[in-house]
Amino acid sequence: MASKAAVKRLSKEYVAMQKDTPPFVWAAPDEKNILHWNYIIRGPPDSPYAGGEYYGLIMFPSEYPFKPPGIKMVTPSGRFQPDKKICFSMSDFHPGSWNPAWSVATILTGLLSFMLSDEMTTGSVTTTVADKKAYARFSHAWNCQQKRFKDAFPEYCEPVMKDLPNMAEKELGGSRAQLPPTPINTTPPVPLPSGSSSSAEQNRSLTEVKKDLPVQQAPKEQLNDGSGGGAGKNALSWGHVLWNRWYWGLFLAVALALSRVTSNV
Repeated sequence: MASKAAVKRLSKEYVAMQKDTPPFVWAAPDEKNILHWNYIIRGPPDSPYAGGEYYGLIMFPSEYPFKPPGIKMVTPSGRFQPDKKICFSMSDFHPGSWNPAWSVATILTGLLSFMLSDEMTTGSVTTTVADKKAYARFSHAWNCQQKRFKDAFPEYCEPVMKDLPNMAEKELGGSRAQLPPTPINTTPPVPLPSGSSSSAEQNRSLTEVKKDLPVQQAPKEQLNDGSGGGAGKNALSWGHVLWNRWYWGLFLAVALALSRVTSNV
């Protein structure tokens, strides 16, 4: 049962999440238990996860914010074992490095940064970039077939992915990174095995997943600058691309450095 301090803190964090949503993430508490939160992470452009939608759970202890939460990613991603706890500096694997000032927004931003790194830990797997892109293309269709996802985020269970509240338009100066829509594939998905990532069984499963993927090119960053045609439009588009690459490179470098500094490993 949640303590009064935990209920008060998490209620404030949900209000803050709605007012100032971090880029590429969204989260909300379960209607029946404020200690259990459901989250969505969308893969940023220029990453192997571009166009991907990753659903997971944050399980807060009753002593929150004085103790860290457990964190899972349910959607097969090629980075983490589905539905297994993830060990990183902001999870309950490292209570000694936990900072009570960290919030749901901080945790999800840190998880996204850790996801984009190659650091191995408990709950992670090793796959190729091509594998991660394949899982990204299949992710929305997979989520829409899961009861937990449909119950938590019915507004996002549509044939075409709906943008999260902040798809980084603030950081891009009002422009939004547009990703190709992902149609729902009705073929039952094949999840990533929970065993060794290098096993032949995993390779076979991934091959079956790829066969069921919708015919679609790997997502590429497309920026809509809203201008007219000609050289002026091309120059403005390239300006957004350069700004996007510089900003996210700096953002992820700082977030990853924070994660590693606070880790006990």
